[in-house]
Amino acid sequence: MKQTVKKGKIHPEFEPGTVWLTGAGPGDPGLLTLHALHALQHADIIVYDALVSEDVLAFARDGVTLEYAGKRGGRPSAKQTDISLRLVELAREGKRVLRLKGGDPFVFGRGGEEALVLTEAGIPFRVIPGITSGLAALTMAGIPATTRTTNHAVILATGHPADADHPADWAALARSGQPLVLYMARRNLAQIANTLMANGLGAETPVAVMVEATTPRARIIETHLAEAASDMTAADIDTPAIIAIGSIVSLRAQLAPQLQTNWPATESEI
Repeated sequence: MKQTVKKGKIHPEFEPGTVWLTGAGPGDPGLLTLHALHALQHADIIVYDALVSEDVLAFARDGVTLEYAGKRGGRPSAKQTDISLRLVELAREGKRVLRLKGGDPFVFGRGGEEALVLTEAGIPFRVIPGITSGLAALTMAGIPATTRTTNHAVILATGHPADADHPADWAALARSGQPLVLYMARRNLAQIANTLMANGLGAETPVAVMVEATTPRARIIETHLAEAASDMTAADIDTPAIIAIGSIVSLRAQLAPQLQTNWPATESEI
């Protein structure tokens, strides 16, 4: 006997006067969650980041107000305090406020900071997870984040610390022996690589640089730790990039023959 599945309500109510901190994923609109799509189609105003793609914004309902609040390293950007207070202001006006962020709002997305401000202001909010770009980039490139034969952990780190007085402990990360997946590390990669090598990582440690992962503009460069910074410079990379360091990068060559992906051929020679 054929079994039927009853369709039920899967989305929470997007109520006026609330803020949804929502992950837009790594760029490919096909990787949006259903909750994120629901938010795009019901928001009164969308406050979006620089890494939210136009393809994702195209799902917004007609007549919605779009408000840019992008932050890019080394460029004029909105101050985080102003962005957080703007969310409070809009919610108090009775709007359905969609705060749309690339990747996941709680993974190097400052969503935690905004959530704290909303809490202090008494503004109800919801957090909609998104696929973080670090893991998405690995998967789309054919680099498993973990396998039983290579690693039992993976470390996500930012190369652009929010507080210069509290940088990542690269020496400790090098000694961990676990693969590193770096966000926002392009500008500081040379210094990071030198510290990693000084603390035990070999110069020939495999590195993959994945640029604009999951989008039609995606590029990938395979190199080694000692040459990674210079290879990025030679490739004129000045766009969002995820940098993977460790043995897991070598698995890509084994998977590549049968992997169906939109990635172009590897730029292994610069």
